[in-house]
Amino acid sequence: QVQLIESGGGLVQAGGSLRLSCAASGRTFSAYTMGWFRQAPGKEREFVAAISWNGALTYSADSVKGRFTISRDDAESSVYLQMNSLKPEDTAVYYCAGMRHSIANYDLPRQYDYWGQGTQVTVSS
Repeated sequence: QVQLIESGGGLVQAGGSLRLSCAASGRTFSAYTMGWFRQAPGKEREFVAAISWNGALTYSADSVKGRFTISRDDAESSVYLQMNSLKPEDTAVYYCAGMRHSIANYDLPRQYDYWGQGTQVTVSS
């Protein structure tokens, strides 16, 4: 069992930066693919970024490429999402998620086994 807790969300002006953190508990955290998803009001949850268990592979949605960076620090059992050049359309609840065993289909929410409670990110114009 893995528990994930996000933090770092808040209100930021367009063009600004924000770093989200996800603290994890569980003996097998280091073997998990980790991802970030977001969900805006009235929309389905969408993939943002993912990172393999060893940090060697990262993937990002086209909408955030060049602006968002995912990273992990297994020694601290944490995953991060550095968000730069934020846009109003980035406004959403951001969730971190963990997937056991594989990074296959990293962009599909149903592939993830554990989810955090979410943290609100609001980008003003």
